[in-house]
Amino acid sequence: MKNEKISKVKKYLARIRFEIIAMLIMTLMLLVAKPIFAIIALILTGISLSIKNGNINDPIKYRSLCAEDLREIQQSISDAVRLNPFPLCMIDQDGTILWGNDSFCEIFGDETVDGENIYDITGVKLHEMSNEELKDRSVLITAINKSFKVQFSEHPPYVIHEGRIHTVRLLHWFDNTANEALKKAYREERPCIIHINVDNLDDILTQAPDDRKSSLSGDIEKELRQWATKCQAALIRVSKSKFVIMCDTRNLENNEANKFPILDEIREIDTGVDISASLSIGIGASGKSFAQTEEFAHVALDLALGRGGDQAVVKKGSNIEYYGGKLQTVEKRNKGKSRLVALALRRFIDQAPRVFVMGHKLPDMDSLGAALGVARMAKNRGKEVYIVIDNWDAVEMLYSRAIEENQHQYIRSEQAKTMISRDDLLIVVDVHKPSLAECGELINMTDRVIVIDHHRRGEEVIQNPMLIHVEPYASSTSELVTEMIQYISQEKKDITKVEAEGLLAGIAVDTKNFSIKTGVRTFEAATWLRRQGADTTIVRQLFQTDMQIFKAKAAIITKAKKLPGNMAISYAEGPKKNVSVLISMAADELLNIKGMRATFVVGESLEGNVRVSARSLGDVNVQRIMETIGGGGNLTTAGGQFDMSVEDVLELVEKVAVEVANEQKAKESKETQKQNGKVSRDTARIPLQNGKASRDTGKIPAQDTDKAEKEQKAK
Repeated sequence: MKNEKISKVKKYLARIRFEIIAMLIMTLMLLVAKPIFAIIALILTGISLSIKNGNINDPIKYRSLCAEDLREIQQSISDAVRLNPFPLCMIDQDGTILWGNDSFCEIFGDETVDGENIYDITGVKLHEMSNEELKDRSVLITAINKSFKVQFSEHPPYVIHEGRIHTVRLLHWFDNTANEALKKAYREERPCIIHINVDNLDDILTQAPDDRKSSLSGDIEKELRQWATKCQAALIRVSKSKFVIMCDTRNLENNEANKFPILDEIREIDTGVDISASLSIGIGASGKSFAQTEEFAHVALDLALGRGGDQAVVKKGSNIEYYGGKLQTVEKRNKGKSRLVALALRRFIDQAPRVFVMGHKLPDMDSLGAALGVARMAKNRGKEVYIVIDNWDAVEMLYSRAIEENQHQYIRSEQAKTMISRDDLLIVVDVHKPSLAECGELINMTDRVIVIDHHRRGEEVIQNPMLIHVEPYASSTSELVTEMIQYISQEKKDITKVEAEGLLAGIAVDTKNFSIKTGVRTFEAATWLRRQGADTTIVRQLFQTDMQIFKAKAAIITKAKKLPGNMAISYAEGPKKNVSVLISMAADELLNIKGMRATFVVGESLEGNVRVSARSLGDVNVQRIMETIGGGGNLTTAGGQFDMSVEDVLELVEKVAVEVANEQKAKESKETQKQNGKVSRDTARIPLQNGKASRDTGKIPAQDTDKAEKEQKAK
């Protein structure tokens, strides 16, 4: 019994609220200070305790009081959430909005919120609804032109809505519009440095009439200053043909969107000669400092020059974009650079103990012919020379003739990697990309690397070579090597007959038998090779193929499909041996069709990768098309390798080619309208000019003649 009483007391004391305890403490304090007031407070405390005890002893009444308190708390929480200044909404597992507070409804509208999917309103996909996905970025709501940071919680785990149990997520929206506007302003106002080089000003001034020489430079500078004014930029003239522009990122993005119209405006200047003026523009942006931005601009300008000029290259950090590149590279008539490069090459050869020569993978006539020419230079200087080659299927006849001549040592990549040392000289011909070289590992195994190439320079390039001679104006690497041989060797008989035929075959294959990209220096190189014993009949035989390849080529041509813009695309069925040779021959053959401007042929190799060969006559830049899908090359000859199916590659190439054709058609239409407008304005001035001519020649205009006749009749 005693234990039960103690238990009841404990329960009773446990039920005494904090406020009762506080009242007792205050009563004791009053007892010390004012006994009379303490007695009154003690009586009131007793009454409160009795009332409290009565409520506790009545469970129904107690639960009613607790429920009322809970409802008040829930109402307070509901009001706090509903009236929260930050937008809140609740979505289910399907992304449907179940509820939104007043702030959320004010932003998106009551009629929009009810039952709508969160993706339809915000553009945020359901699988992205996590703090990890959204914490570092803002969601732009285009309908109201505001930006928000979104965070979510999954509490409570479920609710009952319209008789269904829903797993819910409560989304918290934080207005980030001001911060995004500040970021945008910061990005748009970041400085950009633009280096401009007039590609061929010296050649134009040399050939221009005397009355145009004095004004031509001024016309070019005038166009550049007008462009700088439109861009709100500062233009500084560094030299006769070099300029520097400082502008902000906003104006750079506008020019990128319009694809740098200044390139077309400079090209349209009347030079008085057959050569059009062109610019090489290198732009550095998004650097962490002015020094880094300046470095980006220099790299971009080097890329623009290395790719043949007439284009703009934009470097933003590691990202590089190319614009322009529509003109054929103009041949440089001065051979001074070739002589200087040849003398430097001779010095490096003399200093090296051994020389290794390497072309690109799956070598063609230009690659092997240039390698033979460079090997002859080194051998004439008394050096031990090795030519690195793994596959000669495409050049089997030339390779066999070179083996029979027994003038050079030919080794495979694996053997070369065991032989080469840091002091040996490695000369890379007809390629400047390490990934496309016959053995890219060799480049990092020696400290002495020289690059000789004629392809337009791309992002990937051999780093820190001792000497680099990349000239996109040249028809072929064999042409460059032929010129250098004449300056390096002092022998009366500089090269052998097979080497001369290899170099001539290299020039012939890249110029389509001297039909495209052929200049005066190309014929001068071919003439010199002919004097060295090159037989044109044997060169023609080097390009002969067997019956199987001829039939396969005919099958490809039969399946050709015509694309907009007078372009054609075709493919080879099934994996083929020497597929690169086959598709390149087919692409060349398709160009012989009347009116054809560019061709693309796709084929699968025995190794399983898919290759594309692209050819053009010069008015379509196949390099730009192939670079868009991950390939490369130059204006008239390009290609690429892909780890995709033939069907996917065909679809990809066709899509990009059609886009380029439509873009070209729109531009031609715009130019036609512009010319028609100019003709109309000129025609409108003809009556005035005729009237003036009549007055100048003393002839009586028609109106004056009628007046004279009337006066004569009146008399």
